Amino acid sequence: MTICIPRFAITPHREVFMSPKWNVFSATCPSRTSLAQIANKWTAMIVITLSNEPKRFSELHRTIEGISKKVLVDTLRSLERDGMLERAEHAGHRVYALTPLGASLEEPLLALQVWAEAHIEEVLVSRDAFDERADDEALAAADSAGDQSSRRMR
Repeated sequence: MTICIPRFAITPHREVFMSPKWNVFSATCPSRTSLAQIANKWTAMIVITLSNEPKRFSELHRTIEGISKKVLVDTLRSLERDGMLERAEHAGHRVYALTPLGASLEEPLLALQVWAEAHIEEVLVSRDAFDERADDEALAAADSAGDQSSRRMR
């Protein structure tokens, strides 16, 4: 059973009523699958890429480096299924365009892009420091294990 409690989200820009009917923290709530789709890195890149204008499949594939054609097709189909984009004919070519629902994702996903690009240097420094500590701990553990096995052999 899902317990639904009316909630408010207070952001620096506005207070938003959150539906009492849905709760992404509930394992059985369908809004969780919607959140998973939105949080997908390929979804974010597709929405950001389409935020300015509709694009053909080949344009999307060229713009979003590293995405395979299969993953692009699967993500586009999923976004179309969820009502976030539509396929349309434009100048004799099939293009993908955001629906009003998909366009409502532009602002939050662009904010994520800006954050990721603004803070990547800090993230990389933190990763290097973490990896160095983990390497030092692994070496210390290996040295300790080596000392114990050499004592047993004596």
